[in-house]
Amino acid sequence: MTKENKETSNQPKSKSRRRFIVQSGLGTLGILAIGTIVFRNPLRRMSYGVAETLIPPYAGKGNKANLWLEITKENNLVIHSSKVEMGQGTFTGIAQIVADELDFDITKIKVIAASTDSGVTDLLGTGGSFSIASLFTPLREMAATMRELIKQEAAKKLNIDITKLYTSNGTIVADDQSITFAEALNDVKEWKLPKTPVLRPTKDYKYIGKPIQRVDINEKVTGAPIFGIDAEIEDMLYATVLRPEIIGSTIESVNTSAAENMPGNIRIVKRKNWLGVIADSFAEALAAKNEIEINWTTPDKIWTEDDLREYLQVGNGNKMITQKVGSQLKENEEEFSLEFTSPIGAHAQIEPNGAVADVKDGKATIIISTQVVFITQRQVAKALNISSKNVNVIPTFLGGGFGRRLNTNHAVIAAKMSEELGRPVKYFFTRKEEFQNDTFRPPTHHIIKGKLGENNLLEYMEHHYASGDVAVNSALMPGITNTLMGTDVGAMRGGNIMYNIPNRRAVQWHRTLPFATSWWRSLGLLANTFALESFIDEMSIKAGIHPGQFRLNMLEDDSKGNRIKNVIKEVLKISNFNDKTNGNSAMGLAASIDTGSPCAHVAEVSIKENRIKVDKVFCVLDCGLAVNPDQVKAQCEGSINMGISASLFEKMTIKNGAIFPENFGAYQMALMKDSPKVIEVKLLQGVDDPLPVGEPPLGPIGAAIGNAIRRITGKRLTDLPMKLS
Repeated sequence: MTKENKETSNQPKSKSRRRFIVQSGLGTLGILAIGTIVFRNPLRRMSYGVAETLIPPYAGKGNKANLWLEITKENNLVIHSSKVEMGQGTFTGIAQIVADELDFDITKIKVIAASTDSGVTDLLGTGGSFSIASLFTPLREMAATMRELIKQEAAKKLNIDITKLYTSNGTIVADDQSITFAEALNDVKEWKLPKTPVLRPTKDYKYIGKPIQRVDINEKVTGAPIFGIDAEIEDMLYATVLRPEIIGSTIESVNTSAAENMPGNIRIVKRKNWLGVIADSFAEALAAKNEIEINWTTPDKIWTEDDLREYLQVGNGNKMITQKVGSQLKENEEEFSLEFTSPIGAHAQIEPNGAVADVKDGKATIIISTQVVFITQRQVAKALNISSKNVNVIPTFLGGGFGRRLNTNHAVIAAKMSEELGRPVKYFFTRKEEFQNDTFRPPTHHIIKGKLGENNLLEYMEHHYASGDVAVNSALMPGITNTLMGTDVGAMRGGNIMYNIPNRRAVQWHRTLPFATSWWRSLGLLANTFALESFIDEMSIKAGIHPGQFRLNMLEDDSKGNRIKNVIKEVLKISNFNDKTNGNSAMGLAASIDTGSPCAHVAEVSIKENRIKVDKVFCVLDCGLAVNPDQVKAQCEGSINMGISASLFEKMTIKNGAIFPENFGAYQMALMKDSPKVIEVKLLQGVDDPLPVGEPPLGPIGAAIGNAIRRITGKRLTDLPMKLS
């Protein structure tokens, strides 16, 4: 039975009020279901927050009242999170936030990714490094309100004035009496809504800002079955899918007779753009797939790497001015220019994509590693022609995301196969299929021009950058054209010039590529910052000014400019930076600001036997309030290593019309030996709330490495991955 609290006369209806619901009969006590109305003033948050930090407010939608916080009979707390856990420690940060406001023992908290049946869904999914930043205030408000509700019920049961009660680690205490949260919630049928509680001051935090052990550490260390690839449903079958290797080709005809006679009770499901092979085991499905005779159509164009580079260049495609300050450079006026490129990049996450689907009686259950639970639900419902409320998506832990899990068409394929066969189906990519059917980081091309003024600072700078789809035409922005958006906001990330140069412009050139491209960790930030900060460094050399001072001289004396200045000053200090070459080694400096979080790196690089080695990296990040400093530092270390891999090793290409390589090994990535021996991270707090963490540290690393190489060799490397000739 579910009863909704009735508004009392002294609690007028308002969009800023919260709705609380008690659910019973679910085997737990005091389940609080909190509607999305708890996230008050979304427009105000959007106006004042997104304008500076690009942090979107919670965008919840559910078929039922949203269930977030659950007190069990054992007086434990279960948090049903609208965000998934893909390795960054989001669940731990969420637990810390709730534990402080609710006043609960964090060791008794479990955080799980909410299924769509719970109603806790987020239209924007998990990504952009926004999870903690966007949920920080809403979660505190929710937990504080729940705390006051529990105190009200405790006051009734103890027959004590509520003002004499206080909370302590999940217990209500008054003089010599106490009652647990679970006991206070027992048999409650209706709630009287309290006034909006005052949130705890920073000085009273026990968990926020502290290096708390991760709440998922036991499952990770013991190898518990928590990932999508571990999922099983009784009586399930196993499937693999046949797809073309040549870009643009489609299935013309197939002969499956040999495959259908293979061991494993082989079944074939054929659709317009794919062919599924289903068997009693995955090995049998793969063996049968190899026996299929197939003819592919020949596309009108067989793409090569040279074709791609000619196609994707500054000057081709849709032109969008993303920044315009001052005037343009006059014709025939002396200038300095450089060109930069970056290649196709794979996500190369450890866990390949896949899903387990069970479709029967007009309903579907999908178990999947996904960053977009709501979008997956909607896509499956549309494909099966059923209502979304009849599709329950159960998200798991992600074995690496980086934007790859934003595209979940494999859930649709698994669902279609299950629907046809009437049994649960588990379908996962092979590693080759994962590499060839990735939604890749698009290659880029950059032309940057600049001119020094009389004070030897930049008087004019212009950045032209060409890219394929990033945010545009993705799962989050399907069917949206670059023209409609005005720009591809993903490709734009890091593309504007952050320095106060009197005359500056940034121009995006967008083209849709013949293969799928989409979100990749930090989006355009890595390539854009590599180009911009390499150019800035080159101009500091031409000006004869220390690279740190050159940057500091061109930053505004305002809140944003001062925060960028602070990370640059601090990284110069902790690294003992100097811009001189020391034999075969040197230091390089670079900085950027992404989603409101400024970051600066100093990379100490050496060259031995014609090989680039990053020996040390010093990182200073201002992400505002660090909910878990150890976790933030770990994310910085992860971003730095990922950036080193992308800057020195990773490159997809096109060979004979196909995406290549097909597997790890051929697709070079940084190994343990390539990780710096020292990564020193220092955190600054320039604002009082948390800001994004996971992607901002990826921005400066490529340029910092390149700037160090410039000092050792005297040559400016302008192509990623950087290679010595």
